[in-house]
Amino acid sequence: MPKKPNVILIMTDDQGWGDIRSHGNSAIDTPVMDRLAAGGARFERFFVSPLCAPTRASLLTGRYHLRTGTWGVTKGQEIMRADEVTVATAFRQAGYATGCFGKWHNGEHYPHHPNGKGFDEFLGFCAGHWNNYFDTTLDHNGKPLKSKGFISDVFTDGALAFIETNKDRPFFVYLPYNAPHGPFQVPDKYFNKYQGRGLGDRDAAIYGMIENVDDNIGRLLNQLDRLALADRTIVLFLTDNGPNGKRYNGGMRGTKGSVHEGGVRVPLFIRWPGRIKPGTVVREIAHHCDLFPTLVDLAGIPMPKTEPLDGISLRPLLEGKADGWPDRMIFTHRTGGGKVGPAQGSLRSRRYRLVNAGRGYELYDMIADPDQTKDIGKAQPDVLQTMRAEYERLFADVTKKGFAPVPVPVGYAEADPVTIPAPLVTLKGGVTFKGRSGWANDWITGWASPDDACSWEIDVVRAGRYEPALLYTCPAADVGSTIRLEVGGQMVEAALTKAHDPEPIRSPDRVPRGEVYEKVWAPLVFPAVKLREGRTRITVRATKIPGRQVADLKAVRLRRVD
Repeated sequence: MPKKPNVILIMTDDQGWGDIRSHGNSAIDTPVMDRLAAGGARFERFFVSPLCAPTRASLLTGRYHLRTGTWGVTKGQEIMRADEVTVATAFRQAGYATGCFGKWHNGEHYPHHPNGKGFDEFLGFCAGHWNNYFDTTLDHNGKPLKSKGFISDVFTDGALAFIETNKDRPFFVYLPYNAPHGPFQVPDKYFNKYQGRGLGDRDAAIYGMIENVDDNIGRLLNQLDRLALADRTIVLFLTDNGPNGKRYNGGMRGTKGSVHEGGVRVPLFIRWPGRIKPGTVVREIAHHCDLFPTLVDLAGIPMPKTEPLDGISLRPLLEGKADGWPDRMIFTHRTGGGKVGPAQGSLRSRRYRLVNAGRGYELYDMIADPDQTKDIGKAQPDVLQTMRAEYERLFADVTKKGFAPVPVPVGYAEADPVTIPAPLVTLKGGVTFKGRSGWANDWITGWASPDDACSWEIDVVRAGRYEPALLYTCPAADVGSTIRLEVGGQMVEAALTKAHDPEPIRSPDRVPRGEVYEKVWAPLVFPAVKLREGRTRITVRATKIPGRQVADLKAVRLRRVD
């Protein structure tokens, strides 16, 4: 019996369709990506979601992200429901070694963590972005690990070691690089090269980060050659949304976050020597939900029991059997204003794109007008109404389970201690986030009144005694507050007697960042509490505030003590 093929699924973060030289961009060098495209199949019209976490949820499950419970990128909106079955689960059940190396962004607490979603091995981070790309602290199978070097190189090193370890058995590697997402940090040789070409600092950093990924993909392909695994390894490359800024993108309308073509059309290259003919060009529309069923089909492994998929196998297109391929309508959605509504969204067929970006429905002929310069809705009312009806039907269908907040699971043996970050908080009073919108890595500030409160919902899956702690900073002038913590009908207090007010960790950003900087946080430990199974809330308030404010809070931590 022939050996099952290995799979390497590579995805970058915020790299647009136009950030590849063979897509007409002479300002950037991506020789490995170009070679990968030429050596297999290049998809001309491949679509994802407008933002990071939604694309990941659909890629991993084969389902529209709203079905999975993922509807945003922070404050728990990025979390997939625990019962969603991933492509990694399918391959692990088929006897594959499974590893994820990079940015997860679909939940950080087990069983939402990669190790609970089908991956034997995980090295990376679970948040929407990371603060430092050099010599940072990463998550290795749920435990902190100090890394050395540039983050994309570290992820590649992890993947290379995993492949070496599992070279004699089938493996599935998911490599979701966080480059070129901000903050914009990159080794000098890449940055200097693109500065020397006349690019501004931001684009020089972005193009440098992409070329570094290109070099790292080259390292992966070289290892497959060295181990004689190239001919039985399927290698895929795509990106997670449109470009994170206005730069060359083939003239398309929209960038990251947009439901227009430029926000959701991305590259997809698939190479499988001897099975996919080099130079294959696929012109039919396809999307991220298709990759789960496609990979299961190509590998010849069983499809596990899942909720109904929105994707279909692309194998006929890869084998040049496009005759009779049906037209499709691909649904796109981007949540705005902190709630899920019909806008913003779009629907794509072979010829048309229907768009509702908050100004009503518009219709574009993507063959005659690929740059979307003319709304033809009034000239083609029947097409508009047909596509509008299908969009609204799909929106109602994919949202029917609702979007109840997911409580943080506490008590799994696979995850102890459990650290609950600030963005999952419910705030009351004058407390707020340090940065914008409570993005990943943010913290709570402005805690200055006994009426202020911070609370987190948890789901205790194993009863027992747990030791709470707050991760805080506090200048010497504000020391002395008494903090009350309530959880599960119990109340404990701790006095904040130790100042801890470090400067932010220095970061080699090439341009000023929009995100917060990182700090080292100190623990304020409370007496242990006995928790029963079930849902409850952790709430903290101050009963005594002698200074200007209580403290800044990064997270609450629960450690099992029996």
